[in-house]
Amino acid sequence: MSPYSLTRRLVIAVLLVELLSAVALTGLALVYERHTQFHAFDIMLRGRAYSLLGAVQDAEDTADNLMLDGTEHSLPVKDIYEVRDASGRILGRSGNWNGPGDKTLKINNDGFFQIRIKGKHYRAIQVQGVRIVDPGDKGGGIPRHVTVVYGSETEHVWDVITDAVQFYAIASLLLLAISGVLMFWLLNRGLDPLRELAAAAAVVSVNSWEFAPSERARQIKELAPLTGALEIVLDGLRRSFMQQHQFVSDAAHELKTAVAVAKSSVQLLTMKHRTATEYEAGLERCQADCERMEEIVAKMLTLARVESQDESKTVSYTTNLNDCVGVVAEQLATVAQEKRLRISIVESEVAIVDVAAEQLQLLCSNLILNALQHSVEGAEVRVAVQAHSHSVELRVEDDGSGIDPQVLPHVFDRFYRSDPSRSRKTGGTGLGLAICKAIVSKARGSIDITSELGRGAIVTVRFPLEEN
Repeated sequence: MSPYSLTRRLVIAVLLVELLSAVALTGLALVYERHTQFHAFDIMLRGRAYSLLGAVQDAEDTADNLMLDGTEHSLPVKDIYEVRDASGRILGRSGNWNGPGDKTLKINNDGFFQIRIKGKHYRAIQVQGVRIVDPGDKGGGIPRHVTVVYGSETEHVWDVITDAVQFYAIASLLLLAISGVLMFWLLNRGLDPLRELAAAAAVVSVNSWEFAPSERARQIKELAPLTGALEIVLDGLRRSFMQQHQFVSDAAHELKTAVAVAKSSVQLLTMKHRTATEYEAGLERCQADCERMEEIVAKMLTLARVESQDESKTVSYTTNLNDCVGVVAEQLATVAQEKRLRISIVESEVAIVDVAAEQLQLLCSNLILNALQHSVEGAEVRVAVQAHSHSVELRVEDDGSGIDPQVLPHVFDRFYRSDPSRSRKTGGTGLGLAICKAIVSKARGSIDITSELGRGAIVTVRFPLEEN
């Protein structure tokens, strides 16, 4: 799909809206001008018709007829008129009209009608009036009814209307063109902060995570959320990338050390002739080193598998935390007996969590084994499961040597060990707590460690209960 300009689309959209508005305005102007001009035209027609009615007077004959006094000749020559008395006798008529004749005229209630004469359109009015003949006679004179028909061409009215509508149309198009140019310029200027933000984001790479948005982008209400989101996303990507880079570096270092130890064990055997017992001990040492490398690789794969699972869960689990704790305690019973330790368990009645059984067992195994490895001989490791209204809590407590406060913030880091010398003695890889953290995070739970030197450590894991 080819790229398109958002500015151009916005300008076109606004111009289309303005064009429709201009068309609507022109239509309204046409309706308004037509109403106004024809209203004034009708008033003029009515005034001339009544003026013509006033020109009717007594003919001063024995039949008491009516006549026009001659003032009708001052009327516009293009206008048409006809004056008739009650008997239908024509008192006067314009020279450019032969009268309606036998045509049936469609006269409105207000007396107006339309007529076409020699291809020209006229608007006319018919008014009725009464003239008094011999008003000084006894009885107040003789009333005579008069009908006046007066009309005028409408072409010049339409010319005025057309000129007014053309003015509105041309003015609207001119304003449309000016506003289009102004909008294009203003939109381009208004989008400058967005372009600056895009330019600042474009320089971010795996080698440079510096993202410095302009202050304008932060101050603009519409861009501030986008700026904050970009900062959060890029910071998360930077930390994830650095964490991945550190993970690869630490893994390589751990494996390199394990390989070097195994290689040195083999080289030590080949430096001189050994007895069968010495060879046997050396091979056992090599096997232990290989098992350690295997353990490192297995835990790395476990951590990668846990962290690579899809965030959107499609499968729900109903795993009993009490059962997992019981299985793990039984598995580690031999380790506890070798160190003369005790594992005490306090279970809750209901402790169902939404975590796969194998991952929950791995979590319990790492935490309890870690507590056993750091407990002194004859001590007790206490494991408690407790269900609350909105969460299920797992608590593992030991009475070991504790953790240094400076070390405590880093205990969940990968390959981190507070005691660098701890290797073959405890078999630690520095991945156990990192795996625990990953399992709990995937379950949207929390894991915390509190400790004091010489007084042991307490690990608290909380799993949220799913809302029904």
